[in-house]
Amino acid sequence: MARKRKGNKIDGWLVIDKPYGMGSTKVVGRCRYLTKAQKAGHAGTLDPLATGVLPIAFGEATKTIPYLVDARKTYKFTVTWGEARSTDDAEGEITHKSHIRPTGKEILTQLPLFTGKIKQKPPAFSAIKIDGKRAYDLARAGEEFEIKEREVEIFSLKLLDSSHDQASFEMDCSKGTYVRSIGRDLALSLGTFGYISMLRRTKVGSFDIASTISLEKLEELVHSAPLEETILNVVTVLDDILALAVTKEQADFLKNGGFISRECLPPSSLTGVTYKAMHGDILIALCMLDEDHLKPVRVFNL
Repeated sequence: MARKRKGNKIDGWLVIDKPYGMGSTKVVGRCRYLTKAQKAGHAGTLDPLATGVLPIAFGEATKTIPYLVDARKTYKFTVTWGEARSTDDAEGEITHKSHIRPTGKEILTQLPLFTGKIKQKPPAFSAIKIDGKRAYDLARAGEEFEIKEREVEIFSLKLLDSSHDQASFEMDCSKGTYVRSIGRDLALSLGTFGYISMLRRTKVGSFDIASTISLEKLEELVHSAPLEETILNVVTVLDDILALAVTKEQADFLKNGGFISRECLPPSSLTGVTYKAMHGDILIALCMLDEDHLKPVRVFNL
């Protein structure tokens, strides 16, 4: 018999405006402590010096985290010119200096080089694993190692403001994009050095800043209002997945790992497509439809 988890059974999403100086894991821990939830996790790490949209999944919503991790993200960030830092952000030590300061016009000429599918090398201080060890642990230990370039996609990169020492940008990008690498490489393309001095994530998938609450607000809410009014439905992050209505009998069958014959489904159902099987408003399972059957891939206990 499986051991019963301690805490409240909470299923759904909460979007926190992550505070400056706090790690993503600590934010999850704080949310779990305040809500007394049985299980919680986050979708997409933010550096301690970054702020903004940090989606927190509770209970059965943790099964949908991969769908949000893969989503597009939007950031606003500032690059400070003239210094390279060991971490590519304000936390690191100065490693190089330059007197060169790019103008707004010069910056604009380089932005097309950082738009579309590009190759970038993640920062040395990152969570990338090198032979089973985190890059930031190796970097802190002073060990030499090589991080391979990876392909990411930048859907848009806009210059918002430019002054003598800094420039501010907004970027819409794919998963796996390191903003610190963008700032570092943009500076190098302009013949100088630079580091990220401000970073704020403003959107993850369908979640934006308007969706967020602060940790302080969450603390107020858990003492003054039903938490259900704040928690977003598990299916919130599955808007792009087609819904398929199932009967109570079919729902029970899927929950127990059973397959549903294609003959029992609408003729318009598409082969090779992932569906979210719904009984009314309740998410039953994520399923794949092949030539003969609808097969559950991920079952939910809601």
